[in-house]
Parts: sequence; C-alpha cells; structure tokens
Amino acid sequence: MNYWPNTLWPNSPRLQHELNALALISESPPPVVTRVLFSEADLRGRAFVNNLCREAGLALREDAVGNIFARWTGSAPELPAVATGSHIDAIPNAGKFDGVVGVLGALEALRTLRAAGFQPRRSLELVIFTAEEPTRFGLGCLGSRLLGGVLTPERAARLADRDGQTLDDWRARGGCTGPLAAVPLPQQHYAAFVELHIEQGPVLEQENLAIGIVEKIAAPSTLRLQLTGVGGHAGAVLMPGRHDAGLAGAEIALAVESAVTSTGSPDTVGTTGVFRIEPGAVNSVPCRAWLEIDVRDTQTATRDAALAQIESAAAAICARRGVQLELERLNVDPPAICDARLVQTIAGLCHTLGLSHRTMISRAYHDSLFMAQVCPTTMIFIPSYQGYSHRPDEYSSPEQIEAGVRVLAATLATISNA
Repeated sequence: MNYWPNTLWPNSPRLQHELNALALISESPPPVVTRVLFSEADLRGRAFVNNLCREAGLALREDAVGNIFARWTGSAPELPAVATGSHIDAIPNAGKFDGVVGVLGALEALRTLRAAGFQPRRSLELVIFTAEEPTRFGLGCLGSRLLGGVLTPERAARLADRDGQTLDDWRARGGCTGPLAAVPLPQQHYAAFVELHIEQGPVLEQENLAIGIVEKIAAPSTLRLQLTGVGGHAGAVLMPGRHDAGLAGAEIALAVESAVTSTGSPDTVGTTGVFRIEPGAVNSVPCRAWLEIDVRDTQTATRDAALAQIESAAAAICARRGVQLELERLNVDPPAICDARLVQTIAGLCHTLGLSHRTMISRAYHDSLFMAQVCPTTMIFIPSYQGYSHRPDEYSSPEQIEAGVRVLAATLATISNA
C-alpha cells in the first residue's frame, strides 16, 4: 500500500507499559535502574526484549559478544538492510530511558509500520548493542566497537573487570558462544543506521523543540590509572615521610579539572568517575588508588591537548609524592560526522509531520559513533527533562517519546524503500 508519514501513530500506552516493565528488571529497587553487562538483571532484560521481538514477528540472532539482531525481512533481502537500535544496559543508579527508548521505541516503530500495512523493500533490523555503558570493563560501546572494527578481537579478549574476570568469562555466563573474530561487520553491511535516543542535555527542552537531528558526535577518551604508594598507620607515619596514593589521586583529579577548563573550547569536559583506594580504612594511609578519567570534546585537537596535559600532570604529581604510576589509554576515539543526506531526510520528515526540530551535536557518545564506521549514520534526539540522565529522575514524556517514534518510523520507511 502507499505509505504516508502522517498515518503512522504508535501505540503509546503499550510502549509506556513496556518501558515501565523493563525498568523493574534491575539490580536496584525502583526508581533506580541498574543493569550491568551479563548480570542477572541484564540477562533477564535481554530475555524480556527478545520475547517482545519474537511476538512482533522478527527473526532473532545473537553474535559472539551478545549483540542481538531482530530482523523484518524485506521484499529485496539481497540489498543491505536499514538498521536502528540502541542499548538496554544501565550504569548503577541510572534511570529507565537512556538507551531503552532507542530499543523499545524502535520496536514500536517497526510494529507501527507493520500495522499500517507498510512493506519494506530493504530489510529492517533492530540492533540491541552489548554494553554501551563502560561499567563492567571501563570501556564503553563494547558491542558496537567490535561491530565497527574499532576494537580488535584480540584486545577485546584481554579486557578484564576489577576482579580479574575476562570478557570470555562473562560472555560464557551470558550464553554467548563463537569467536569474537566473527563479530565485525563488513563496510556497507547496512544501507543506513539511525538511533533514537533521549538528548541527555537541556537544549531541546530549553528551546521548546520536539526533535534534534544529530550531525556530529563528540570525541571520547578514557584513561585508567593505578597508583602505588606506601601504606602505614595513620598515626605512626608522619606527614613528611608519606607516599600517599590517595592524595596523589586527589591531586590528579583536580589536575583533570584544570586541564579541561584551560583548553579554550567550551565543549571540553573531564570526569574522574572512578576513584578507589586501598586499604580503605580510616586509620591507614592509602597504599593504592585506581582512577578512571573520561575526557571529551567535539574537537580532537583540544581533547588531545587536555589528555596530554593530564598525563603530564599525573607523572609529575606521582614523581613528587614518591608514588608509582601505571597509566593506560583505554580509548581515544575520533568524532563521527553524521550522514548529511540522512540528516536532510529526517528534517524533511519532521516538517511533514509538523514537528519542530533543529540539527545539533551530541556531546554524549553512543553506539552510533562506531556504527558510523560501517554505514551512513545519524541520530534522532527527543527532549530530556532538565537535561537529566544517568540518574533515576531522568524523564521524557509519553508525548515526546511518541514524536520520536513517529519520526523514526517515517525515516525507516523512507530509506528502506530508497
């Protein structure tokens, strides 16, 4: 049948019910959502989503790292498919919308198209990515990094959590089999990838706009530091003779703030999001400290300058305090430039649907950053209340989510028949 964007109306009550149901699958009590990679809650969340995909008539497969693919086969299955999707894992003390809107909302977009009688020419595929969040291994977008060939299978196999459990250990618990070398996708495996996501920032809400269309995704990087000092009794080791790993770490955290605020770019940000010390006793001088530092910018030059300044400062601080430093760059990624034709297509559809919109930069990074290595990519943002995210009170209204699903459904229909 002929397709027209204004005929596409998602079943919002069904989608809200599913968002609420998935939020209850958590390692923490409501309203907190926590689903760390291959935890019991993560596995139950995966099963929940898989069941919904089967009920929608989609064909499921899972790769060796746990990326899930749910396909609606088109009339020309030999052509590269059109993909959408996001993630359902959640950091500790998170909310219920980050990533999940891009999975359950995408599923609802496919159901909306099917209910409207639409028949895709290119197959449509929903991708649920493994471990977008860096909680387990300190490295974000694990599944999409492997799919995009940015992370080699050899390096992925060396990943380990703080207890020494490797990726192979965890994926075995998750029931994922097969070689990691089979995960990467060939170039142009998909005709396009479009990710629906909450903005995680305040711009759309402040400007009273319904939709953001992403034209560039910021460049992220992560440092991991291990500091080894000398422990001792808090009363017996006098201050001039201390080699306190905790104080060295604290000074490094302040050096991060100094570095990112002095680049001249308003988009440079740095966060010391992990800071642990041992032995962790009030009457003992810290002998070891572990830090993980996130540094981002929309420009690689200023991001890299901040990284270099942080690394130099860390070395100087540890030398002055007599503390041993081990520093590793877990990732230093380039920004992604989104496909201009996709951006224009979505802008035109927003106009047709009567939805206010603007182009924008994503200062958070997403699986789209790495899918851009495989195929033309962009993102559709919906407003976030107060810009809140990665906290239990993140919120997007049913109406805002519905608008995003309508735009996504129209986009998938348009490009699947191109």
